[in-house]
Amino acid sequence: MKFSVSSSELLSHLQIANGAIGSNPVLPITEDFLFTIKNKTLTISATDLKTSIITKLEVNADGDGSVAVPAKILLDTLKELPQQPVTFTLNEKTNAIQITSAYGKYKLSGEDATDFPAISEPEDTDSITISSTTLLNAINKTIFATSNDELRPAMTGVYFQINFDKLIFVSTDAHKLVKYTSTITDSNENVSTSFIVPKKALNLLKNALSNGQDVKLAFNKSNAFISFDDVYLVCQLIDARYPDYNAVIPVDNPNTLTIERKDFQNSLKRIAIYANKTTNQVVLSIKDGDLTISAQDLDFSNEASEKIPCSYTGDSLTIGFNAKFLIEMLNVLESDEVNMELSGPTKAGILLPSDVVEDEEILMLVMPVMLSN
Repeated sequence: MKFSVSSSELLSHLQIANGAIGSNPVLPITEDFLFTIKNKTLTISATDLKTSIITKLEVNADGDGSVAVPAKILLDTLKELPQQPVTFTLNEKTNAIQITSAYGKYKLSGEDATDFPAISEPEDTDSITISSTTLLNAINKTIFATSNDELRPAMTGVYFQINFDKLIFVSTDAHKLVKYTSTITDSNENVSTSFIVPKKALNLLKNALSNGQDVKLAFNKSNAFISFDDVYLVCQLIDARYPDYNAVIPVDNPNTLTIERKDFQNSLKRIAIYANKTTNQVVLSIKDGDLTISAQDLDFSNEASEKIPCSYTGDSLTIGFNAKFLIEMLNVLESDEVNMELSGPTKAGILLPSDVVEDEEILMLVMPVMLSN
């Protein structure tokens, strides 16, 4: 079997698929790409047994066939080649592969395609179609708040809640929480369900998606099947119960701070330099008309404070937060001004954009760092 393809086009598809390959594979063959040629279409598959990506491109082939190709050496070779046609020749008896470019020939050992793990096929699925813009926004605004604690697996992914014409995406690590809601304006699907998508699959999607595509999201009790353009992603869903996030969102927040987002974020970045490196604690002292942000690190006798103007309604309040969490949240919010709703020094704070975006809502929650007496 022989086929020819543009080196740069092949490389771009391989880089998408490569994200599915794990760093510590259970099976050695999962360090390979599975190449399958049928009707002049090259299908590239990669998997770590939990997350799989399949992508397709047209090639000039003289027949059909398949082989497992070592991923790292192939990627490294193509990265060093300038854009040009390359030809792959496969010995189907030995699985030996020869790559021919304008510069020379490169030989590598493939593996038997039949040893490559089967990728789950969709069965008994429901599905919805959403825009890639909506999905990208949801991923970008929630993924940073997921947990890395494998003892709480539910929190290591993003919770998808589908209520007919409404999509809710939630992430939390118990210190911060993000709830992003989007309305499906053209929905004709009659679906109401929920599931948890792992962080790895969402990062792969984020790298592969571009604005302006329609994305088909199909799912059953164990897997999600996501397809767009010439990319198909399959991932195991996280089998765990998601915490009742609504129970931790305070509803009575009589104190409201409105402030320029960039000014607030930049001030936090400067003050955080002087904070204790374990807690990253900054103290917000708020009263009518101004906000004082301060921090100190008693171990090194470091301290700093800044005062910035704001609008504030409510009682004077002093509350501590982890500066890193606030900076991350302000980085994701896109409005010029943000509102911060507060009820007391021991209760969670709510961050909201001041600007209202049609068919979209976002709420961020951050737990306080208790002030020492």
